[in-house]
Amino acid sequence: MKILEIRAMKGPNYWSVNRHKLIVMVLDIEDMEQRPTNTIDGFLERLKAMFPTMYEHRCSVGEPGGFFQRVEEGTWIGHVIEHIALEIQSMAGMEVGFGRTRGYGEEGVYNVVFAYTEEEVGKFAAKASTKIAEALVNNTEYDLASDLQEMREIRERVRLGPSTGSIIEEAEARGIPWIRLNKYSLCQLGYGVNQKRIQATVTSNTSNIGVEIACDKEDTKFLLEQAEVPVPKGEIVRTEAGLKDAVDYIGYPLVVKPISGNHGRGITTNILNWEDALHAFEAAKKVSSSVIIERYITGEDYRLLVINYKLVAAALRTAAHVVGDGKSTVQQLIDNVNKDPLRGFGHEKVLTMIEVNDLTLGILEENGKSLDTVLEKGEYLKLKDTANLSTGGTAEDVTDIVHPYNIFMAERIARIIDLDICGIDIMTTDIGQPLPETGGAVLEVNAGPGFRMHLAPATGLPRNVAGHVIDMLYPPGSTSRIPIVAVAGTNGKTTTTRLIAHMARMKGYKVGYTTTDGVYIQNRLLMAGDCTGPASAEFVLKDPTVDFAVLESARGGLLRAGLGFKNCDIGIVTNVASDHLGLKGIHTIEQLARVKGVIPETVFPDGYAILNADDDLVYDMRNSVKSNVALFSLNENNERIVKHAKNGGLSAIYENGYITICKGTWKIRVTKAINVPLTFEGKAIFMIQNVLPAVLTGYIKGFSIEDIKVSLESFIPSPAQTPGRLNMFRFKNFNVLLDYAHNAAGLTALKQMIEKMDGTPKIGMIAGIGDRRPEDNHEIGAVAARMFDEIIIRQDKNLRGKTEKELIDMIHTGIKSVDPDKKVTIIPSEKEAITHAITNAKDGSLLVFCSDVVPDALNLVMQFKEMESKELYDL
Repeated sequence: MKILEIRAMKGPNYWSVNRHKLIVMVLDIEDMEQRPTNTIDGFLERLKAMFPTMYEHRCSVGEPGGFFQRVEEGTWIGHVIEHIALEIQSMAGMEVGFGRTRGYGEEGVYNVVFAYTEEEVGKFAAKASTKIAEALVNNTEYDLASDLQEMREIRERVRLGPSTGSIIEEAEARGIPWIRLNKYSLCQLGYGVNQKRIQATVTSNTSNIGVEIACDKEDTKFLLEQAEVPVPKGEIVRTEAGLKDAVDYIGYPLVVKPISGNHGRGITTNILNWEDALHAFEAAKKVSSSVIIERYITGEDYRLLVINYKLVAAALRTAAHVVGDGKSTVQQLIDNVNKDPLRGFGHEKVLTMIEVNDLTLGILEENGKSLDTVLEKGEYLKLKDTANLSTGGTAEDVTDIVHPYNIFMAERIARIIDLDICGIDIMTTDIGQPLPETGGAVLEVNAGPGFRMHLAPATGLPRNVAGHVIDMLYPPGSTSRIPIVAVAGTNGKTTTTRLIAHMARMKGYKVGYTTTDGVYIQNRLLMAGDCTGPASAEFVLKDPTVDFAVLESARGGLLRAGLGFKNCDIGIVTNVASDHLGLKGIHTIEQLARVKGVIPETVFPDGYAILNADDDLVYDMRNSVKSNVALFSLNENNERIVKHAKNGGLSAIYENGYITICKGTWKIRVTKAINVPLTFEGKAIFMIQNVLPAVLTGYIKGFSIEDIKVSLESFIPSPAQTPGRLNMFRFKNFNVLLDYAHNAAGLTALKQMIEKMDGTPKIGMIAGIGDRRPEDNHEIGAVAARMFDEIIIRQDKNLRGKTEKELIDMIHTGIKSVDPDKKVTIIPSEKEAITHAITNAKDGSLLVFCSDVVPDALNLVMQFKEMESKELYDL
């Protein structure tokens, strides 16, 4: 078996609009195509032995044991690999259940599709499941435990931490979109101008000064002392001499900790003599140059969590420990504690397993014990210096018993330090009594406190503390989103995108939009190239200046990684034609329509899917959407439009020379098509088709008819506004039309326009495309033969897997199938082809250049135009 490709979907996609996190593995099962599972001796028995819990897989049978039944009856190995990939992720603590295995369109090649929780784990599972299947087929041993542990370690390395994760989950539950900004915990909530950022539990609202103060224990202690908050008596020291003076001043027992540390690093507690104080000082110095020496306060360790200056949770923390039974060694007691089902690897469960490390061994040595020591029955032995959950500690929720004085004090401390989210560590014998009365003290104030102990305490009531963070970032009445218009289709989507963006700019929006030419922010090109995939969409949605997004969404990005957003307000599909077939497992126009149909399916229920009523495949998409539907048509008598109007639906039509909006049976005429520069005085019918969904978009977004009219009449096809889309250059004795038409459907639409245009002879420059089927390139040649009096065949800059000769021959074959005597000139270089056509242009001719690299072609044509203008001026 051979893995041909592994792709990770990260948004709505061809396989599922609702399940965004899917691995798509293209797998060639080679000779296994002839060996279904019921022909492999002992395969089912070995599968059951390795994965007994796979009995729960219902598969298409729909009941427990269903998958095993399919294996017994006979299924293909790709299907088995799908189920193994799901099972091993679940066994490693990442529960997943969705999978599909479908033919790729080639003999023995399959799309194996399955869900993941962490992308890197999903990719690992794809490879591992294939190896496991091979071992089961060949009856060889396989180290499954090693794979499971590696998957856990990958997960802990790449996942969001429990605090960040809880905020993200709460945001998702409220419909707030988010984007991970780096491989750590920096995340963006919301889009564009309405975005907020979090990093663990530090937010974009968090005071930088507050964080700086909290990270400096000396400053924190000074401010709290000034505010009459109980803190331990202490000194800041940097030298051994300073340590001696501090010990003499404070007296034992002591706590030694670094000024700027976290997670308990470098902290030593309950120091009772000079030797231990010196060792503790040296340990703290490894973390920070300055060390704080404090009086050791007896009592229990409490964490108070304050969010938006209100106490929202409190927990009693207990350090990792064991209690003797009179017969077990310390190591055996630790092993027994780690068997608790609440404990897991890293952050996968409520509690973390207790790890024996150097710190643990040091504590044992200080207490005259080792891992082999047998503790007396009831003997308590602390294994860590701090009560952090990440080191094996436990937490008990005590929110409901915190004394009002202590609540007042905690909320006041948050104001003093100026932290919107802070964790306050208190040592006291009773949190239910005022701190001054128990002799307790505030030990520390933490910026970015962990939420895990509050989200899932070992005992007590879990607290949805993340909800308070979202309440603070997005109070009732605020929004996290910006309007998103998504545009899909085979042809016309770039022009439609640009026109909608122009309309929104005219209304005063700060628009970000993506096209096949690049990404534009406020009409400035910031990223050049074909930018119609998910990364480009995220580029716009991450920009903090954008308050309106128009996103061209092409087939390639959808199949490669899914959409870069989960929902849009308006989803447009211009048309579906045979293009890019035979790529990424898409072999039919119906499959292509399913790809493009993802866009309208992602529209919010109160939004609009704008569909082409003249295109059967696009019109059928209305059956899959959950939103409102608006239609557009070049024919006002289209039965679909008439029926839609009778039902009170919204549509846009071309009637009696007008661009018209229909609200039910009422007509609202916007402007005459001949007044819209984009339509070339109404000659470019396909451009009218692009205008109609744009007009509907403006109307749906509340733009006035006058605003829409002005936008249409001020949007002029030109290298600046529509680069490579119907750019006309009028030379003295001939004209040049530059367009991006790159498939048979696009050329056919262009043909209808140039038939109405003056110019003889009509000379066309076309090219074959390497990643299209031979019949597609033949059709391009055939259409060109019907359009032009003479044809120049050039070649794309990127051959995409074909040779130059193969592509030229395909185009030539198509031309000859229509007119064997058609004059054809072959000039592979686009630059040389354009130069030849212009320098040899006949008076009165029309040159039509179908360009591959639009910027280069535009620049060259404009250079010739400038040269002509200069010559005329010199005359």
